[in-house]
Amino acid sequence: MVTMDQLKAFMRKSAEEDANRRYVNVSADTLEDALREASIELSLPIKRIAYEILEKGSRGALGIGKKPMIIVAYPDAKNEAVSSDDEGFDMDFGFEAEEQINRDGQALVRLAPGGVMLKVTAPEGNGERVGQREAIEALSKRTNERIDTGMVSTVVKHADGEWVKVADFDYNAANDAYVTCNVVDAEMKALVMLSPPGPGGCDPSADTIRAVLETNGVIFGFLDDVLTEVEDRPRYRENITVAEGKKPENGADARMAYDFKTDDKSVRINARDDGRVDFKELNRIENVVEGQVLARKVPAQPGVPGQTVTGKLLPAKDGRDMDPPLGDNTRLSNDGSSVIAEINGLVKIVGGKITVEPIYMVDGDVNMKTGNIRFLGTVIVKGNVDDGFSINAAGDLEVMGSVARSTLEVEGDIIVHQGITGKSEGLVKSGGSIWSKFIENAKVESGEMVVVSDGIINSEVSCDKRIICRGKRANIVGGSIRAAEEVDAKTLGSVAGMETLIEVGYDPKSKARLQEIEQKDEELAKQLEEMQLNMATIENLRKNKKKISPEKLKAYTAMKAKREKIAKTRIRLSKDRENIQAYLDDLRTNGRVSASGTVFPGVKVTIKDLSLPVRNEMRAVSFVADGKAVKVTKYEESDADISVKKKGANVSSAH
Repeated sequence: MVTMDQLKAFMRKSAEEDANRRYVNVSADTLEDALREASIELSLPIKRIAYEILEKGSRGALGIGKKPMIIVAYPDAKNEAVSSDDEGFDMDFGFEAEEQINRDGQALVRLAPGGVMLKVTAPEGNGERVGQREAIEALSKRTNERIDTGMVSTVVKHADGEWVKVADFDYNAANDAYVTCNVVDAEMKALVMLSPPGPGGCDPSADTIRAVLETNGVIFGFLDDVLTEVEDRPRYRENITVAEGKKPENGADARMAYDFKTDDKSVRINARDDGRVDFKELNRIENVVEGQVLARKVPAQPGVPGQTVTGKLLPAKDGRDMDPPLGDNTRLSNDGSSVIAEINGLVKIVGGKITVEPIYMVDGDVNMKTGNIRFLGTVIVKGNVDDGFSINAAGDLEVMGSVARSTLEVEGDIIVHQGITGKSEGLVKSGGSIWSKFIENAKVESGEMVVVSDGIINSEVSCDKRIICRGKRANIVGGSIRAAEEVDAKTLGSVAGMETLIEVGYDPKSKARLQEIEQKDEELAKQLEEMQLNMATIENLRKNKKKISPEKLKAYTAMKAKREKIAKTRIRLSKDRENIQAYLDDLRTNGRVSASGTVFPGVKVTIKDLSLPVRNEMRAVSFVADGKAVKVTKYEESDADISVKKKGANVSSAH
């Protein structure tokens, strides 16, 4: 049976895996934008992110009814393994690597007070280099002065993007290009317009343009790339934006980063080790354990003031704080930054608050729609449990309908309102008691009592205390019934004489363990006997001084070591067998089998080591151990309290 510790360990492992996945909820206008945002929050490139769409969003009409797309994103398990180099140097935060740019080198010419200047840039990618002819052609378009071709050749060869003088010219400062400045858009932009130079005049430099801007009160937001571009390639009689202010940025409001699926309708179907997919394992339930972190508060961010190009500060609003959405069975961490589960159970958002519920409710049947259920609390199924599905719970289980060929393993009690039909394959296991209308063709194990109203048919039922059948059709027919203390029913066996084995007066689990030990010891004894024969054969060869191959010597050494290991194992099994046998012998429970109605031939009653096959029909009798025989006495009704015991948020009464 699945114990509480085993179930907790499984859920803690799942919780750790989920924590490692670092789920984040992201909303944006498009899927691409949402993935970019997720890549920043997870510090992973987009190609390493898996996601599920929670809401597709809509564009609305004329801006009305617009809804953002909402996704839950997490690291893709298939791509999580990365090299140390990747972790150290490949954190591109989701932005795809830019394609290689192929750009030819360029020859740029400007007229400056110091002379005619030439700049040659190197090509990018597979671009072509600038030749000397191209450089001279560019110079001839701007000046008729004599060119130093040797210097041109040097500049072309180096192509280092630096301005170099290649000719003199008659400079006339009065004819320099003229720069005008205009501050617009509430002082958020500064524009310049350039008038071309006259004869002997110079092109404007970036420093000249900057000086004009400062003269007009512009001191912030210079676009250095634009100024350099204008210096390299002057654009005349055109408004050029050369400075921009910075808009204020209001701080982001505080928000919660959830460490669990906030959409309880989503599923995660996992592939098995062999690659096959089990569609019954839908993983709908978000189990959490006590002390687990459920969500973390992302603090409000301060606003970042803006500034105009003239230096005026523009105030920004700080983000608003929030109280963590604490619901039932949750608490804040000591530092107030995280929401923590106070109990084991199901975490979900209820009314906007994080809540851990100790009960998981299935509104209908357990089938392909729900998948298998694994829950760290109590489970209530309002319908049936269909063939082939399983329920594992650390609390109690109540099924309003029936249980078919299913597997139920529960730490607490099990209540089945309409009965268990195992079809010779079903298994129902409880750490507490089991109540059911009937049990048919099923295997049932209980840590305490088994209580039925309409009988047990062809089933294997064992429990650590009592098996009680009460009702008009409270019959036990066929199968094997084992209880430590008592079996009480209306009828035992059937008119047809069906074999019905009933055993009491011992601990079923201890006896099963004893049988397991005896079987294991028998297998080891056979292995040891066979090994002794093989070793004796090799020893006889040695005594007769016959040649022994290295392989046989190696096999002899291995068998000798294995013989010692088997001997030690058998000694340990023998001690375990003695301890269990002593415990069974000392059990105070004598055991009793009772029938208020009829006991039919075909029934075999065993109390401890004493057995009595029933050969004649009996009525209203009890079987007890008396010395060295099973004695038949007048029927004595069991005094067991078979009512369903409610425990806190336990399930409702079934009988």
